[in-house]
Amino acid sequence: MRVVVAVLVLLGLGGVVAWQVGDALGLEVRPADVPVERPVAAPARPLAPPPGIGSIGVPDVPRLRLAATAVADALVERGLPRPVVGGAGQLGVRTEAGLPDEGYRVDAGPVVVGSTPAGIAAGLYDIADRVRTGREVVADGRVVAPRLGLRLTDLGAVGLPDDPEGFARGDDYSLNSDVVGSAVLPGAPHVDRAAVDGIARQFRELVRHALADGYNAVVVPGFLEYVTFDGLGVHPDGDPHVARAEAMADAFGPVWRYAHEMGMKVFLSTDMLALSTPLRSYLEREVGGLRTEDERLWRVYRAGLSEVFEELSYVDGMMIRIGEGGAAYRFAGWDYHSEIAVTTPEAVRAMLRAFLATAAEHDREIVFRTWSVGIGAVGDLHTSRDAYEQVLGGLRDDRLVVSTKYALGDFYSHLPLNDTLLAGHHRRIAEFQSRREFEGLGALPDDLGELHRHALRAFLANPRLEGVWTWRQGGGPLAAGPRSLDLRTGFWQLYDLNSYVTGRLARDPDQDPARATADWVRRTFSHDPGVVRGVCEALALSREAITTGLYVGPYARHRVRALGLDPPPMMWIFEWDIPTGDSATLGTVYAVGRDRVDEAVAEGAAAVGTARRMRELVGATDPAGWRDPALRERFVAALDYQVDLFGVLAAYRTAALRHAQWLDTGDTGARDAARAARAEYGVRRAGHLRAYGDDLELPAYNLVAADLGLHRAARDEAMAWAARGVLLGLVLAFALGWRRPWARALVRPWRSAGVPGAGVPGAGAPGAGASRVDRVLVWAVPAVAVGLARAVLTWFAAPAHLVPALGAWLLFAVVLRLTAGRALRSRLAAAVGAVALLRSVLLLGVLAVRGPGWYWFGFWTDPVARAVYVTAAFAAFLGVLVAAYAALRGGLGRRGALGRVLVAAGTPLAALGALVAVVGLERALTTWNDQLALLPWGLSRILGITVHLGVPTALPAVALVAGCAAVALGAALAHRRG
Repeated sequence: MRVVVAVLVLLGLGGVVAWQVGDALGLEVRPADVPVERPVAAPARPLAPPPGIGSIGVPDVPRLRLAATAVADALVERGLPRPVVGGAGQLGVRTEAGLPDEGYRVDAGPVVVGSTPAGIAAGLYDIADRVRTGREVVADGRVVAPRLGLRLTDLGAVGLPDDPEGFARGDDYSLNSDVVGSAVLPGAPHVDRAAVDGIARQFRELVRHALADGYNAVVVPGFLEYVTFDGLGVHPDGDPHVARAEAMADAFGPVWRYAHEMGMKVFLSTDMLALSTPLRSYLEREVGGLRTEDERLWRVYRAGLSEVFEELSYVDGMMIRIGEGGAAYRFAGWDYHSEIAVTTPEAVRAMLRAFLATAAEHDREIVFRTWSVGIGAVGDLHTSRDAYEQVLGGLRDDRLVVSTKYALGDFYSHLPLNDTLLAGHHRRIAEFQSRREFEGLGALPDDLGELHRHALRAFLANPRLEGVWTWRQGGGPLAAGPRSLDLRTGFWQLYDLNSYVTGRLARDPDQDPARATADWVRRTFSHDPGVVRGVCEALALSREAITTGLYVGPYARHRVRALGLDPPPMMWIFEWDIPTGDSATLGTVYAVGRDRVDEAVAEGAAAVGTARRMRELVGATDPAGWRDPALRERFVAALDYQVDLFGVLAAYRTAALRHAQWLDTGDTGARDAARAARAEYGVRRAGHLRAYGDDLELPAYNLVAADLGLHRAARDEAMAWAARGVLLGLVLAFALGWRRPWARALVRPWRSAGVPGAGVPGAGAPGAGASRVDRVLVWAVPAVAVGLARAVLTWFAAPAHLVPALGAWLLFAVVLRLTAGRALRSRLAAAVGAVALLRSVLLLGVLAVRGPGWYWFGFWTDPVARAVYVTAAFAAFLGVLVAAYAALRGGLGRRGALGRVLVAAGTPLAALGALVAVVGLERALTTWNDQLALLPWGLSRILGITVHLGVPTALPAVALVAGCAAVALGAALAHRRG
């Protein structure tokens, strides 16, 4: 009866664990309301001749002179002589009250009429764009005004290092965007003036380009590096932070002021909390730490913000993000960094009220980004209307602008529009990304015009929407991708398209994005009708290629919650270039679309066909028709790369999905298709690495994780046979030794048999007829079963799992044996060995179906099977400890038995804790995961397993302390009988 009760209790505990695991890993799937994209190429139109303008008359105002120069440059590009820009001219300007701030009209003359310099400049830039793109300049007196008045751009590639060696390594996943890094010196004078001059030249070019594209504001990273906190006592006397901040403001103030002088608003941007070593010390001393709900903390930051607004008087506001930060964003050698510390609604409101009060004092604005991570309302702020209202609903201030990514998630396709942009009473702007970080990082054609128009027209239902923020270069790793820097290096024109079209759509969301694309083609590549037609038709196919070649449609068209996370619609490709091979991802992708595997496989092949068609269209254009034939060569090369890449990915997706289908159904046709696809992948992989392995602009994808996954998949069937073989061996061993004491002891460990020479009665130990062989086999058979079961589970390819797992078993057994005394060893071996054998047989039985792949596939995707297995496996795990206690209790008493079990269990726990502490938790988890391929291989390289999954970094220390405590308590109990 006691045995039955014990088993029921253990199963109950196992059920609790299974419930907790299932709650964390539960797979939730629902359809996603994804915007429908039907891009088409614009119909051909005749090229309007450029107007004969010999001179341009504008006042001697820098921003107007720059706009007039843009018109002159456009006329030169169309083959006309450069017009003279002066105080009077054939093309004139006139100021007239009553027009909107950026509104203008073109009267006969032609004359650009506006009520402000902003309106006149907008009219001149529109004329320049019409000339470049071959549209007619019409002096019809119609008033033109932008629909959205705030149109921000990021810094593009300004200040980013062009490091060929770094791009060649391809392993720098840093997200740091400190554009001033190349100019920072470790000591006085703190700033390299020559480097500042280089950054200034890049910035001026960006400003000119952005103004021509219709943008009127720029976001510049920076805040704390310009702040001295004068008078607060943050910095002790002689602290170099003060001199550095003064040098930074003196050197870079004139650089960023240029944008203001040319008519653009300037916003600095920072993550919160922004910190330095002395600032952290000050906050700990004066506030008691990073207490982000405490107004005293924000008074310090208010002083810093006020100093920025006073010293950098041209700065129009501050943009704040609270959802990202940490080591990945830290510039090497730079003392300034950020931490994710504003994590509660109260802290967000305290921060914003403080900054808005400072903004009011200086007549500035605060832009708050809703991008956030974590749990609770702040963690859901970006995607939940309820969370948005909970966090920001009580804040009403017209100096607050709330900025939000247009998609309900990150910059992926197959995502619904972000309906939080329709919520709230705040001024709103929508964020867009030109160089899509998850869709080739600018290396692949990706015309987003139709998608962006759809989004803007939907968001205009909110009358408070007043702008956009277009990321020209920003987002994703800056050096672990194609060597492509906006306006500087590589084929940056591919994503310049999206910056241009989004800028036009922000001014007029009702215009046809296909016509805007055609205008960009004329501006960038050629006025030749054949070239324009071919390139536009190729670009019209680009979204179909991207959304099928880089996404698995049956999965991507759903909103999924899995593994306790909200995985993105791409998922099978981690970040930008790592096709993953882990069982969690691939099992989930298959499970979501298991009834549409044929469709998912066909999509991969279709994407190759689409990319090939795009290559044919651009390749058929006449090189002589291109303004710069080198750009045609780059375009064709990019499409050759896309065809090759999509071929690799198509073969890989087929291999992965068909293998998962075999794991799920046992269908031999799926197994054979997976084998064929693995072979095809091997050929295509070799060709891809050979062609693009050393190409910096079109780099080969990182296929390490895919190779790991396929290598293990190829072993699954063999491992299933190995598990069957071990089980058969155990059956034969017990059949042949059925009458031997060792076999009876392991099969019926609860029966008393007596141990010769022990002096005490035994339970389930080899009895009077036992030989030395029996005493060896009673522990050797379970030991072999445990070792082989674990080896099969790891495909014989994961020593990082085998060594600690088998080492823990060994330590447990050795310590238990040494502390039990000779009289109890046989009965102990039988009791513990029987339960260990039972647990191994359970594992081998699962592995015998279709190998370790089936084991993990069921774990991730089948809640019933997972619950049953986890319940039984955890019960058996605890059963080992219970069996050891029961075997020792008769000879040592309850305290003595419990003490020895605690010592035996605590020793491996402490040893593993110490080992992981020495190695490092992140490194240990990375090595373990690399060999078992359970979670994305890129997780640790880019985000960090501990950070992304919230694994406490103190876990090894906790295990070490807990193990030592168990040993100490056990040792104390072991000396007391009873």
